[in-house]
This record gives sequence, structure tokens and C-alpha cells, in this order.
Amino acid sequence: MSGPEGERPPAKGRPEVLWPLFGEITKLDGIGPKSAQLLATIGIERPRDLLFTLPHSGVDRRFRATIRDVVAPATVTVEVIVGMHHPPKTKGRPYRVTVQDAEIAFQIVFFHARGDYLQKLLPTGQRRIVSGKVELFDGIAQMVHPDHVLPPAEAENIPQFEPVYPLTAGVTQKAMWKATRSTLDMAPMLAEWIDPALKAREGWPDWRVALERAHGPESSVDLSPNDPARQRLAYDELFAHQITLALARATARRAKGRVTTGGGHLRAKALAALPYAPTTAQVRAVGEIAADMAAPQRMNRLLQGDVGSGKTLVAFLALLVAVEAGGQGVMMAPTEILARQHLDGLRPLAALVGIELELLTGRDKGVERAAKLDRLARGETGILVGTHAVFQKDVVFHDLRLAVVDEQHRFGVAQRMELGAKGSAVDVLVMTATPIPRSLALAQYGDMDVSVLDEKPPGRTPVKTALVTTGRMDEVVAHLRRAVSEGRQAYWVCPLVEESETSDMTAAEERFKRLRAALGEGVVGLVHGQLSPTEKDAAMARFVDGVTKVLVATTVIEVGVNVPNASIMVIERAESFGLAQLHQLRGRVGRGAAESTCLLMYQPPLGESGRRRLETLRETEDGFRISEEDLAIRGAGDVIGTAQSGLPRFRIADLERQAALMALAQSDARKLLNDDPALSTARGQAARVLLWLMEQDKAIRLITVG
Repeated sequence: MSGPEGERPPAKGRPEVLWPLFGEITKLDGIGPKSAQLLATIGIERPRDLLFTLPHSGVDRRFRATIRDVVAPATVTVEVIVGMHHPPKTKGRPYRVTVQDAEIAFQIVFFHARGDYLQKLLPTGQRRIVSGKVELFDGIAQMVHPDHVLPPAEAENIPQFEPVYPLTAGVTQKAMWKATRSTLDMAPMLAEWIDPALKAREGWPDWRVALERAHGPESSVDLSPNDPARQRLAYDELFAHQITLALARATARRAKGRVTTGGGHLRAKALAALPYAPTTAQVRAVGEIAADMAAPQRMNRLLQGDVGSGKTLVAFLALLVAVEAGGQGVMMAPTEILARQHLDGLRPLAALVGIELELLTGRDKGVERAAKLDRLARGETGILVGTHAVFQKDVVFHDLRLAVVDEQHRFGVAQRMELGAKGSAVDVLVMTATPIPRSLALAQYGDMDVSVLDEKPPGRTPVKTALVTTGRMDEVVAHLRRAVSEGRQAYWVCPLVEESETSDMTAAEERFKRLRAALGEGVVGLVHGQLSPTEKDAAMARFVDGVTKVLVATTVIEVGVNVPNASIMVIERAESFGLAQLHQLRGRVGRGAAESTCLLMYQPPLGESGRRRLETLRETEDGFRISEEDLAIRGAGDVIGTAQSGLPRFRIADLERQAALMALAQSDARKLLNDDPALSTARGQAARVLLWLMEQDKAIRLITVG
């Protein structure tokens, strides 16, 4: 902390104690301009980044008297007397030096080395410590290019257990070793930000000690994520991230909300008209949302429900609370197809209670758009359904109370915060049909309160899932022909052939032609990424209306499309899709009363992870179980597509294996901010330094604003 004890660090500036860690990386031993450029390609740009790049394995370099009992190949450190040099007789042959340890002679071998250099490195008759890999060549032990050659007096320069760092081409382990040692030398002593009772209970070392231990492992046991030093450093990362989310949550809650209480008359009317009773989970979620809306703070809630758990009804009832209170609600979807579908889903319900619904997308132009905006501004439109077009400057509400955002796991925290700007203190409800494992939900939505729909509404039939090989294509087509003749509808999802959309399109068009030839003209429709929105919508509409019976598609139908009569889902080359994606696709069928099937067609032989994915899918329809399995197979970054998800990238913490640590960090961060909202106590000040250290700039801005 700069300045006297307890003084706040300057709002604009990083605390002085951290300056060296954010300085030039070229100041470190072993890092010149060229290495600095190379390290930047793997995200190491300052000394701080090196501190948090931990070794992933290690080499045992403990001293031995002789190599006699070594089982080659193995790394050995041994003291030798240097014997004869044998320079190569012809160009391209190796240079050999005979050496003798306490019991046995062997050779040290060099390729393309200069004789004068080697005479200096290994002078005949002198003792040297050599460390490197011993291998057998024609029954003779040899060490090719030893990693270390030193006079006995400098033996302590060889670590007993040498850490091995992740590398990029052109940077050696030796350079990494030197650079990390000089970074450790500049790491300051910092005040403790972890709760003392927690630290004692877990047996975690101080920050500085933890770094030294993590960079100086003494055996492979010290490299495990459960090692106390590594666990503590992982916790620091998660804790800083959770403080940021907790601050965002506290700021959102401090932001003046509006008390929105509805009389309940519209909700009662809607529920009475439904042919079924809502599930306990739906009733519970609506209660939680209504309570949030009635509170003076701004609501920031996530509604998480598996495919088909009835989120739309919950969202509609929440929107009715806004309308009952004399306000308006908006429901946003990521694509036009989904926005139209929400409109279709909500329309009959809105008609029952007599509310004006309106759709606004990027396609609305001119006079029609102006008329819609006018009705919205005058308050005649109770609920608006739309795409990102709702964000445009000229879209003005009469009195917006609630924004429902669908499937925005593609939105980070920052965009969610922007949503509130459309009305005075709008309550926000984010919906997702992507079941997210608890650790990722905490990482991504830790600033939000969560409602989970964990029951399926009545009337949804389980989907039978079967695995078939691509060799049985003709049988599958024959099965389709029968189903179509019985008036049923089917999806046929084509594989993503390569990354290019054109080849996906070719795959989809080929399949479309073959199915059309087999099933007849006019029976098969086609949707892929290269079509214009108008063409896509038209093809979808023909399928929804039952004009086409089979819809050939790339994954554009993944999220939310609802055609109750579609009861067959064929996924071609299913092994090339992720688990969560397959689960989403399967969720497009089983929406009506007819028995539904999902055929996963795969090309044998299946790899290990492909088989595991398809079998998991065959065994369960529970999206949360599937998401945990998906996380175990693929890792956190892939499960929600890190690039656009707002999910942080951690250098040390491992979300798959340290879910419990994330939950601990969340409760600790919320408690710290509850006890010390301004982070002004000694521990609060230490936590500020942690935020600077972990580059949580947003959190720092939130504190300075708050």
C-alpha cells in the first residue's frame, strides 16, 4: 500500500508495491527483446504473468554416485572425471567425450559443437557435475547434450527437482528458470486478503511463500492442484473474480430499483386458462421473481431451466407483473427466428388476458416501424418482443419495468449491465436453456441470483435415443418414409463438415437432394447458415405449418425452435458435435404427445470421448448431469465457448477440478463485501491490492464509483 498505513491507493493508479510486477519483462534475467516477443505469444507480457505461469511437471536432478544402476532412459546428475575427447573424423559425425563416474565410464555426446568450446566446458583430467538424459546406444551408456555441466563448487545451482514450464518455440527451460527466479525476487510481501479462519482451516501458506513453493516444487506431489500452495494461488484468482462479481451485484442492488408490485389479476386469469397446472418449480421461480420486482433494489436474476422445463410460462407471468403494475415488459432473443417463436408462444397467452404484444426486429422499416415505436412510447404496447434492435437509440418505452433476456450466455456481465439503461431502474431476468455446471454458473453468473427449473411440465413425453452407424442410412430413410406417411415430422441435422460455412452448406444441400429423391418433391425443406433471414424464416414457417415434413438443417435450429408435431430428430455424424449441443438438438423433439425418437448416426470407429458423449446422451435426459459430464470431457473454455461468453480465463485455477473452491470464493467474497462494503478495513485494503494484482479493473472502477 503506498503512503501511511490504511491510506487508500489512488483511484487511478496501481499501488506502488505492485509496480515492479507490471514493469518491462526484459528487465528479468534471461529475457531479451526476442524472448519477450516469443513469450507474448503465450500471453506472458509482464513479470506478473510469469509469476502466475506455474510449472506443469518436473525433472528429478538429485545427485547420484554412479549411473551403473540407472534404468535408461532416465535423467541423472552425477560427478565425473573428464577423460579423452574424440572429435569427429568426418563432417556430420558426433563429438564424443569419455567420462568416468565413481564406478563406470560412459560417453557424453555432442552434435554440431565446436571443439574449442567443448575443451573449455569439459577440460580433460578435471572434475565436473553433469546432468542430463542417459540412454543406451549399441549397449553403451551415453548422455547426449547434457542440460547442465558445472564445476563441483557450483553444484547447488542445479535444482534437486527442476520445474518444467510451459514453453513457446525459441524459449528454453533454462531461460524460464532464470526469469522466474528473478521475478520471485521482486515479488513483494503483501498483506493477507484471505479470511484468517479459512486460511488456517485449509492450511494455506502466505501469498509470497505459496509462490516460492509453487515455483520450487520438491517432488511431483507438489505439482498437484491439491497442493496447499497451488490451491491457495488458485483461490486468490477465484476470490478476485468473485469480489468483482459481488461488487457488480452490490452495485446493481444499490442502483435504485423501482418497486413493481402487480395485483395478480392478470396472472390469475392466465393460469386459469391453461390446460395444465404449473410445476412446483415454476410456481417457486415466479414467486422469487415477483419478490425481487417488489423490492426497492434492482433485480438481476438468472432463470436456468433445462430444455422443456417451461421457462416461457415463467417469463410471461413475470412480464404480467410489470403490466399489472401499469408498466411495460420486453423480451429479447438472440435471433429473429427465436424472437418470432417467442411471439407465437406468448400470443395465445396474451390474447387470453387481453394485452397488446408487439414484435420489433431489424427488419421493421419506415412507416410501420414508426407506428410501432409510437405505440410503444405511448404505453399502448404492454409487452415488446424483439432482437438486438431493441437497443437502438430511438426505441423509447413509456414505462419499462422488466427486461427478459433469452439465451444470453453469449452476453457477458458488461452487456447485462447496459440493459438497465433503457428504462429507469429496469429489473433484469436472464433465461438460459443451457444447463451450466455449478462451477461455471458461479464463474459466469456469480453476480446474479439464480432460480432453477428442475422439473418437466406434464404432457412431455421422454425421447427415445438410439445410436446407429452411418452404414444403416437406408434403414433410417425407410423409417422416415413410414413416419412421414403417418403424418409425422422430422428434423435431419447435418454435420459441421469443416469450419467453413460453404462446406456445411454443401453437406446440407447434398443431404436435401438425396432425401427429396427418396421422399418426394415438396416434402423436404432446407435451412442453413448461408440463407438470408427472410429465406430462413420462410423455410422454418413452411415446416411449422406442416407444409414440409422433413427439415434438413445445419445447427441453426439448435436453440428454442418449437414444432410440437416434430417427433423425430436425426443427427448425422453425431460424434462431431459437443454434448451440450446434442442435448439442445434433441430437445427440439418430445414437445408434443407423440412418442419421440432421436437417432444419433455415427461413423465407426468411435474415439473414446465420442463414445462417452453418445452413451451419456443415450442414458440420460437430465441436462444438468449432461453438462457436468460435458465439462469433465471438454473442459471449461469449450463448454460455453469462452471467446464470447464473458467467462474469465484463469491461469492457475481449474474450473473442472476446483468447483468447490469457486463456491467457497463466492461466499467469502459476498461476506467480505457485506461486512466491509467500501473495502476500507485492513483486510479490505489487502483485497484492493489483490484486485489490482489480478487486473480486475472493472471491480476497481466499481469501488471508486461506489
